[in-house]
Amino acid sequence: MTRHLHIVCFDVPWPADYGGAIDMLYRIEALHRAGIRIHLHYFSYGRRGNPNELNQYCETIHVYERKTGHQGFSFSIPYIVSSRISTELIKNLQQDDYPVLLEGVHCTGMLTDINKGNRKIVVRLHNNETDYYRHLAAATSNILKKVYYKFESHLLKKYESGLPKNCFYACITKKDEYHFKTAGLINSFFLPAFAPFKTVNSPEGIGNFCLYHGNLSVAENEKAAIWLLTKVFSKIKIPFVIAGKDPSRRLTKLAHLCQHTCLVANPSASEINDLVKKAHINILPAFSNTGIKLKLLHALFEGRHCVVNEQMIRDTGLEAACHTGTTANAIASIIMQLNHQPFTEDEKRLRENLLANTFNNEMNARQLIQYLW
Repeated sequence: MTRHLHIVCFDVPWPADYGGAIDMLYRIEALHRAGIRIHLHYFSYGRRGNPNELNQYCETIHVYERKTGHQGFSFSIPYIVSSRISTELIKNLQQDDYPVLLEGVHCTGMLTDINKGNRKIVVRLHNNETDYYRHLAAATSNILKKVYYKFESHLLKKYESGLPKNCFYACITKKDEYHFKTAGLINSFFLPAFAPFKTVNSPEGIGNFCLYHGNLSVAENEKAAIWLLTKVFSKIKIPFVIAGKDPSRRLTKLAHLCQHTCLVANPSASEINDLVKKAHINILPAFSNTGIKLKLLHALFEGRHCVVNEQMIRDTGLEAACHTGTTANAIASIIMQLNHQPFTEDEKRLRENLLANTFNNEMNARQLIQYLW
């Protein structure tokens, strides 16, 4: 039997150069390999364009313009939702009764229009967005952004409590599953992140530097990079590289103040992977404990030693594969201890045991399919 599926993405899932895009793209790829005929819908905005690379996975592709600025603003609905409500999208989804996968709470603004009869609908919850925006408010020093993030968090808390109970909700962590079930979404289930990694390829031995990588235009990631520069690598003179998208002038200046620190702006995916593999220590502190950070999986599948703080690793089940420090001094001490310590085959085997069964795209695609048909 031929199975057709609508997938609605909050952003174009190519290139897979940040966590949300990675999760969406490799889910599309896994469902395509499972024989699903995909009808892709996504919102286009910014500089990401409309890539032809998605054609290989999809029967049809529909692109919608996100209503940015005041056109997408609402006092009662979160901006990430209201700016993606499209009458054209609703009309396209009403043409048939194929099941629908909505990527993120972002794409749920049309749920009342398509949630009819026995149609199967799964919402992929990429995060506890209420907490995520609250943490963004705490991370930024920009007053206007702080006000926006706090208001968005307030609206999201109210909005998420009103989501329909008869849909299924695929949560990216077990912690999120518990949160949303407790909030009344009883059809929530745990669906791990989809990623490009199939086997642990961490090189053994000793690497060349310490690395922090992430989307540097995100306030929390910039805060983490600046914290490492000013609180950790101001004390230890070990080579430290920061790499990621769209760094601010402030971060760029700080990264080049010391001879042993530097910044790589806007590296390609292959360049990021090369840095992760060549680093001796991947250092990944976080200032929020929401969702799972795809860069952590990248470091564990492809890199050597991984040093984190509690916010990054808590409730992930991956604690045994990382070295955890609770303060800047503790992280600096761990880095000094690991600096000349080779990464071993035993550590690689431990990661294989922890990661193989949970982050298996084919197995997780089969689980998702059970909720869609």
